[in-house]
Amino acid sequence: MKHDNSLARSVTASVTGAALLLFAALSQAQEARASGELLAAEPGDFALKVEPGIAFPLTSPQSDLFDMGGGQTIKALWALSPYLDIGPSATFITLATDDATPGENGTAWTFGAGLRLKRAHHVSADDFFALSPWLDADALYVRTGDLNRAGFAVGVGLAIPVGEARSFWVGPFARYLHILQGSPDGFDNHDAKILSLGVSLEWGPGLTREPEPEPAPVALAEAPAPVEKQAPPCPDSDNDGILDSIDRCPDVAGSADNWGCRAYDKLKVGKEKLELKERLYFAWNQATLDEASHPVLDEVVVALKENKNFRVQVEGHSSSEGTDDRNQALSEQRAEAVLDYLVAHGIEKDRLVSRGFSSSVPTDTNDTAAGRDNNRRVEFVVNFIILDGGTK
Repeated sequence: MKHDNSLARSVTASVTGAALLLFAALSQAQEARASGELLAAEPGDFALKVEPGIAFPLTSPQSDLFDMGGGQTIKALWALSPYLDIGPSATFITLATDDATPGENGTAWTFGAGLRLKRAHHVSADDFFALSPWLDADALYVRTGDLNRAGFAVGVGLAIPVGEARSFWVGPFARYLHILQGSPDGFDNHDAKILSLGVSLEWGPGLTREPEPEPAPVALAEAPAPVEKQAPPCPDSDNDGILDSIDRCPDVAGSADNWGCRAYDKLKVGKEKLELKERLYFAWNQATLDEASHPVLDEVVVALKENKNFRVQVEGHSSSEGTDDRNQALSEQRAEAVLDYLVAHGIEKDRLVSRGFSSSVPTDTNDTAAGRDNNRRVEFVVNFIILDGGTK
């Protein structure tokens, strides 16, 4: 029986190695897609998951009859949201007979379906912190020998992304299988309980990344020219060579390319707008800000605190999907959510205004998914009013 046990382990190891090579190749093929900011998975996205591992019975009489064996679970998963998947599963488990009780190996086939709850794959821009713990549960039909039974399985694990495209995930798992024996004549009526431990291998479409928009070039004819220090015709409060009359940030030294404002990592000061270099994300069909948007808005807070003269109008836009009333309400709610975030982080509310434009001001076509995604956005419009003593 030791030979049978070794064979089961060899088969499991071979399947694991082949799956690793397959998934690694598919992951490398997806690397070309990795650029820009991560976008959340969309409903309907498909992933394939394989779980090779070892298996051993937890209770008698199975633990008295069988030694450790091997098992394999395959799951097809479709996304319901970035955090929840659904799909069918199939499992095969074989347990080698104990040396003291020779006989045929114990085998079980299961077929069923279930749900998986996981940490969304897009929540962290840093691959090191993109670990995705998960929990799933399946209702099962179980075939052992000539008997048909019901059962259920519960699994937990940790998925780790391989590559920037995040199309391949690998990590440890533990799965508990409970087979309901019922009361068949001539058979033991104790429920069978089996624990499997191994490595989970998952391949999916990867995460879509939106290319970072390049800042619009400032026309040379419109760019304010530096003025020499000798006898300036009007004040230059921050001594950056740009007169207060044309300096959008007269109290903070900057460059002519940024209209007299300093350079920021995630936004650019334009002639009439604070131009975000990264998009803002919200929960699906809701006005709840995703935590991935916080770093961008935190830098907006810094810019507004450094430049007390800014008065900002927050504009929310949507795609053409859905009714006009729903799009208008959602765009207004999202713009208001951004305004509330800025106020909560120390920006005076009287410096902020929010407006929703539904799908009336698209920047891209609404005929494609990518175009509709571009049209769902939040923009900052800065109004500069000349007051006594400088810009405000």
